Amino acid sequence: MLKARARSMALLGAIAIGTFAVPATAQKDQMTPIAAPAQPDAITLDTGPLPDAPNKEAWHRQYGSTFTRNVTVATLTPFLPAPGTATGAAVVVAPGGGFRTLSMENEGWDVARALAKRGVAAFVLKYRLNQTPADMPGFEKSMAEIFGGSAPRPRVDPTAMTARLGPQIADARSAFALIRRRAAEWRVDPDRIGMIGFSAGAMLTMATTLAGQDAKPAFVANIYGPLGAVDVPADAPPLFVALAADDPFFANDGIGLVDKWRAAKRPVEFHLYEQGGHGFGMYQKPTTSTGWFDAYVRWLAMHGVLAKKQ
Repeated sequence: MLKARARSMALLGAIAIGTFAVPATAQKDQMTPIAAPAQPDAITLDTGPLPDAPNKEAWHRQYGSTFTRNVTVATLTPFLPAPGTATGAAVVVAPGGGFRTLSMENEGWDVARALAKRGVAAFVLKYRLNQTPADMPGFEKSMAEIFGGSAPRPRVDPTAMTARLGPQIADARSAFALIRRRAAEWRVDPDRIGMIGFSAGAMLTMATTLAGQDAKPAFVANIYGPLGAVDVPADAPPLFVALAADDPFFANDGIGLVDKWRAAKRPVEFHLYEQGGHGFGMYQKPTTSTGWFDAYVRWLAMHGVLAKKQ
């Protein structure tokens, strides 16, 4: 039991570090503590504080981007289209970070702003996280200890992972419920609310899709998350997947998720980019992986998600 938990934590820590994996020559890799940025539009969700979590939320800069950790209270931040441009579609955005930190800018706010420019109401989910040391040196050391070593990385078991994500799934369900309650105010079609997640956020997206009960995303996107096989329900939503072939975490684990979606005759689109590593998000890199967002928007349009209802 303890060994299994250790393997699980090692993997999550590896994912957390991998989420930030961009070329050192392009971005600063030093973690620099910062004050919590102003978040005037953030709405506290009704899932309450994380139990037995004494360390307070903290923020830092790394790779030219903004991260948070020790999130104990979940929030949802709306990014709404300009007046007259709303299509009625909405997306819950789940940043990654190994459930130990969240890449709020590269995999959250930047994604949401880009969606809003295309008429899609976007909502960044700052979900509750596993606790990390309160001080930055302690946090850095804990990450290095988890990430260190050359042992093979274990594959993610989607079913086992979902069973460990109770608080995070609750946060996602609360987010969907809130958007539906305020759908008229935010000019959102309750039947066109999807979800997109990155790395650990992709795990949460798939867990919400398969075990989120009343959340029921209308369309989902898994961006460099694990692609292990799952049991696909008959009414599974359209799925968009993007992964780099040189991803150090999930590129060699097969594409069982894609195969299962196809076998269930549910819509799925899969982009395997030659290069991009892990955590490319909205970073502008000299690889074709940078084009994933435009492909995603075209996919949304192909499914009629961006068409305004008459």
